[in-house]
Amino acid sequence: MMAEAHGKLTGTPGICFVTRGPGATNASAGVHVAFQDSTPMILFVGQVASDQRDREAFQEVDYRAMFGPLAKWVAEIDRTDRIPEYISRAFHVAQSGRPGPVVLALPEDVLSAKCEATVLPAACLPSGRVAQSDIAAILDLLSGAERPLVLAGGPLWSEEARQALERFAEVAQLPVVTSLRCQDYMDNHHRNYVGDMGIGPNPDLAERLRAADVLLCLGARLGEMTTGGYTLLTPPNPQQKLIHVHPDPSEPGHVFYPTLSVTGQAGQVVQQLADTCEAPAQGRGADIAVARASYDTWQEPQDTPGTVKMERAMTELRDMLPDTAILTNGAGNYCGWLHRYYRWRTYRTQLAPTSGSMGYGLPAAVAAALEHPDRPVICFAGDGCFQMTSQEFGTACEYGAKVIVLVVNNGMYGTIRMHQQGKYPGRVSGTRLKNPDFAALARSYGALGLTVTDNAHFRGAMDQALAADTPALIELQVDPRALSTRAILRDL
Repeated sequence: MMAEAHGKLTGTPGICFVTRGPGATNASAGVHVAFQDSTPMILFVGQVASDQRDREAFQEVDYRAMFGPLAKWVAEIDRTDRIPEYISRAFHVAQSGRPGPVVLALPEDVLSAKCEATVLPAACLPSGRVAQSDIAAILDLLSGAERPLVLAGGPLWSEEARQALERFAEVAQLPVVTSLRCQDYMDNHHRNYVGDMGIGPNPDLAERLRAADVLLCLGARLGEMTTGGYTLLTPPNPQQKLIHVHPDPSEPGHVFYPTLSVTGQAGQVVQQLADTCEAPAQGRGADIAVARASYDTWQEPQDTPGTVKMERAMTELRDMLPDTAILTNGAGNYCGWLHRYYRWRTYRTQLAPTSGSMGYGLPAAVAAALEHPDRPVICFAGDGCFQMTSQEFGTACEYGAKVIVLVVNNGMYGTIRMHQQGKYPGRVSGTRLKNPDFAALARSYGALGLTVTDNAHFRGAMDQALAADTPALIELQVDPRALSTRAILRDL
């Protein structure tokens, strides 16, 4: 997961080495994140010696069968002199088209042998730009639209692309939404930004997507979460005219039939659009203002039970943190407060798994803090989510990664509990948690550990954490009745 987060941050493959057998099975969770999040990554896995293959030797696994559905390419290197060839191909595959993970298995005898081999240069990758005729076709469809909408997401963006998206939206007078956990693809304070299509989105925004007559999808895959369980767009033939820009030519039409399919990198295409477009004949400013007002209303804190209110904590963080602060999270209902109430300003300040993997936030924060030691890195984790990878807090302490972990402790797996309450009220099964003293756990590593039981103490705790010369953990003891930003558990 740290390697995956490094790939997200840098756009170049994160590298991970693991031992064979249990090392590979443990790594599979991070490979799945990289696959669904379209992140370049290369996993090197140990393998039994080639003369022991197919005997079920100690920790032997068939990695082609195991990782086949989870990676772009899986191979086993059987000759030492071909290692450069395989690694060169791995870097090309991981970064080309739709990026993703590659798995290379290294048999023990191949890894330890000596040979003469050619050194190959860095990967030579395509530009990702498209023909000017494609740009003209996109602009032509948008110019005739009455209710257009731009959806930005997916891989291969950059800070330059984020700025180009804002210029394009201004000139072409287009409202922009982002896909699940891609909220840093546009300045959330920009007047053309109208929200994100994540989990539990603004109902007004969901209806706007459903009612759009032209949808320009820049890079996103249009998966289950972004489309409201495939209901806001109807497969296979959506009622919206769909312009689908994606680096993998097989993605458009995979679920939804596109009116126009364009193979290219969204980050490059949006820069071409910004350099080419002109203002539409009819103004759309009033409609954008309505959509933006709905977003601003959605951002107004909705009160939840308890003395630690996550909605208030998020608005305080908006005031405290600089625009360059990096925020990470794993999976769970606690993420809802972050995604609904925080505002991102610059690209790659949000690190979160679109695959919805628990335990991602802490290792991602460690990778971010090592890559950007001069920037605040804040990890959000539920009490269950944190304990999936809590040992990596020790990694942060060992390597001096000054992460700040906010553990949202409600004593249960909140998301699952919410679904239990909705479908089987009163029948609680497997969702209660027996938790440690999280702040004491942090202190046992020699780090800063604090506990907050009231919002009045949150800002002071954050000030201490930001000023600390060690990693920090703040346990937020929240009321278990606050299931989500909108749901309250009433039967406790």
